[in-house]
Amino acid sequence: MNTSAASLDIRPFTVSVSEAEVADLRDRLARTRLPQPSPSDDWDAGTPNSYLREAIEAWRAFDWAAAEARINAFPHFSTEIDGQTLHFMHVRSPHPGATPLILAHTYPGSGVDYLDVIARLVDPVAHGWRADEAFDVVIPDAPGYGFSQPLASPGWTTARVAAAYDRLMRALGYDSYGIHGSDNGAMVARELGLLNPDGFLGLHVLQLFSFPSGDPAEFERLEPGDYAGLEHMQWFQSVGGYNTMNASRPQTVAVGLSDSPVGLLAYSELFNSFGNGTSLVPLEKILLEVSVNWFANAASGMSRSYLENARAAEGAEPRVNAAPTGVAVFADDFQTIRVFAERDNSNIVHWSRFDEGGHFAALERPDFVADDIRAFFTALPR
Repeated sequence: MNTSAASLDIRPFTVSVSEAEVADLRDRLARTRLPQPSPSDDWDAGTPNSYLREAIEAWRAFDWAAAEARINAFPHFSTEIDGQTLHFMHVRSPHPGATPLILAHTYPGSGVDYLDVIARLVDPVAHGWRADEAFDVVIPDAPGYGFSQPLASPGWTTARVAAAYDRLMRALGYDSYGIHGSDNGAMVARELGLLNPDGFLGLHVLQLFSFPSGDPAEFERLEPGDYAGLEHMQWFQSVGGYNTMNASRPQTVAVGLSDSPVGLLAYSELFNSFGNGTSLVPLEKILLEVSVNWFANAASGMSRSYLENARAAEGAEPRVNAAPTGVAVFADDFQTIRVFAERDNSNIVHWSRFDEGGHFAALERPDFVADDIRAFFTALPR
């Protein structure tokens, strides 16, 4: 532990939503006006009314008090970094010498992505692992996400978030640490790999977003299974309209998402595995995620992250991540193609595939995610 790290004013934090806010949510849900249904009322054109009717009834009965208690069972804190409020969980292992680890969340998620992963990492003995495979976990809400509100300034790209996370880990006394991430969190993790600060152990991700460069030689090296990954990329481009909206007019779309809880729920269709019906995320977990974003009024900040990254990408030169990198590819997720990934990441030392689970694997198969994180980090040389 580095006790001389630059200090931050780190304060205890409690998730606290008033009864009036919960009552307001239920009132809005009771007065929902759904759109005219699509002719097939399925996921073909977006979130269907048939799904929303079931979800609305479940959300009206959702026990937020129990959910809040479950969230607050872990230690929460807040601080300011670069002028921005940053909320995070920090759970220390009971075992000495635990590996410090950031868990970086998805879009449209938050730190609650990892509620079912924490115990498996911090207390390995209780889950059939050895004490020397333990982790201390730090789970931030990225600026503009979850309870890291409000967004105080523009410019919060994934690179800036990565630098803020490094500052946080130093202030917590860690001179060495790693990171796991999925979706938005995977991009933050790769930025930390590019930054590669002193003591950085490596990154474990569920996706490396590497795409064809146009070089025919890349396609000559593809394996048969890689073509399914290319088809998935093409399919997602055809349905990922939220990418364009968030990256161009985030404040416009945030108006509806901040005023209508069902609008926010529908716009969060990614929890259903990009809307294609393969998701294993239980409805109760989806409602927890969307409830956090509703009560935190997070729609604007979450959406804006796409705009910031799109602007930062304009004219940017490709950079190669040389930090130790592990990848876990889940069956119904974006299929990272190794030929492209190795072009952009020169030190991939771990590669796993799982036959079940999708984009939100920490919500679907937390045991698989925790096991693969452990396998990657415990195999790294120290």
